[in-house]
Order: sequence, then C-alpha cells, then structure tokens
Amino acid sequence: MAALMLGTLSLGAQNLSFKLEELTAPDFIPAVEKSSKTCILPIGVFEKHGPHMPLGTDLYTAREIALRAAEKEYTVVFPWYYFSQINEARQQPGTIAYSPELIWKVLQETLDELNRNGFDKIIIVNGHGGNSAFLNYFGMAQLSERRNYSLYWFQPSYDPEVLKKAVALTQHDPYDQHAGNRETSMMMDIVPDLIHTDRANQQSGVDLERLDHLSHVYTGIWWYAKYPNHYSGDGSKANAAAGKLILDQVVDQFVETIRKIKADETVPELQKRFYDEADQPLKTKQ
Repeated sequence: MAALMLGTLSLGAQNLSFKLEELTAPDFIPAVEKSSKTCILPIGVFEKHGPHMPLGTDLYTAREIALRAAEKEYTVVFPWYYFSQINEARQQPGTIAYSPELIWKVLQETLDELNRNGFDKIIIVNGHGGNSAFLNYFGMAQLSERRNYSLYWFQPSYDPEVLKKAVALTQHDPYDQHAGNRETSMMMDIVPDLIHTDRANQQSGVDLERLDHLSHVYTGIWWYAKYPNHYSGDGSKANAAAGKLILDQVVDQFVETIRKIKADETVPELQKRFYDEADQPLKTKQ
C-alpha cells in the first residue's frame, strides 16, 4: 500500500500543474521545490479598455504571459491579482479602485504569505501601466525592514524589429499606449472572442493635449487631461497574428529572465548584507 501511494505521489510530481489554484495541498510541496522556490505574481486591474476590450484586459495579459512562460520553465503562477492602483480611471464604469492603503497592505501580505509557504523568490509581471510608480516605490520600500524573500519585477523590452512586423500587419498608431493597436492585437491572440475591433472607432483615443501649457510639471490629473475616454490609440486594425508576434517575443524574454532569477545569488546576498548593515549603521564600513 505504501509503495502504491509513493508511486502515485511520484506520478503527481511529474505532472504538477504550474497554476497555484490547481495544486492540491500535498502537491504544493513538490511544486515549490520544482519551481526552485520561485513564484510568479501576475498583476492586473479592472478598468476600461476603450469601447472594444474587456475590463479585465490587463489581468488576461499579465497572467497569459506568466502561464506561457511557466509552461516552458516550471514556475508556480499565482491566480489573477487585481488589487491595483487605478485612481486615474475612477470616472469610468467598471473601474474597481481600492484605497492606496489597501492595495499596499494586500500586496505586502500576499508576498509575506507566499514566503511563509516556501517561496523565497517572487516575480511580478505587471499588465497595468498605472501601477508603474506604485510598484517602483513598493519595491524600494521592501528595504524598510528585513525580508526573507527577494522581489523581482519583470520589465520587458520590445524588439523594434518585432514591432515593425506587427505594425506591417496592422497599422501605425501614434497614440498607442492603452487599448491601442499593440494591446488590442495581443488580446486578440489571447481571448479573440472578447475583442470587438468594429467598436474601436466609436470613441477617440487621441491625446487632447490639455496640459501642454504646463511644461516641467507633474500633476495627478495628467492622464485624464490627455485621454478622458481612458483610451489612447486605435485598436480598429489590430489582429491576432501581430499580437502573437509580440507575445512570443515577450514570453521568450521572460523565460530567459526566470532562469536567470532562479540562478541569481547576488540579490539575496546583497539584501542580507544591507539588512545587517542597516541594523547597525554605525558599524557600516565608511
């Protein structure tokens, strides 16, 4: 009976899902080891994406990139995570905008819980541009106290040649930032049935330039001043072939990055040294 059970466990270990929500509690243990104690946290949000794409666009994109990468390099992938910064779109229907205090606390406690469950390297894949400033500060704030894990944020770079090929299949989009040509094409490769390119021209995604008279100034209303429709670009000519080109390049880059993070000893070592010195700054070598 014991041998039979061991065989079952062994078979399970060989066929472990990389989706955290699909793992049984017993299978979670070998999954942590198989992943080299590395977990991917794909972050998105619920917000308008023009008149033609679903509210969960950023969730779909971030998690799809994570899943496609984990299929090539086994890493446990956290479920859809949507506690994000989206104050700039609170005027639009369907936006779920949590308080700054809550999004900070939930993210920190999620990382703490992943670490308590065995992960010592956590990789964020962010699908929402509105999170950039928040995640930069959050990452720096990890140094405010000793952590038992290392946090990495995957920030892809897009190959100009791949983008050129994607444009050739679609169109040049001078305002392509949010729900425009590139993002719409990627979503057409991920969930084509949810994309309505025939509606893309129902609203304008053109920059209104309402703050151009204020050079050298930042103000929180900047996005609304430019794109009150919460749509920048033109998704009307997007297609799945162009989206697949872009996604394939990003996924390949992410797979390579995951492997480097798994092998990385520098960040954990530097963090430990930093925390030790921060505990006794007067003993830090000058």
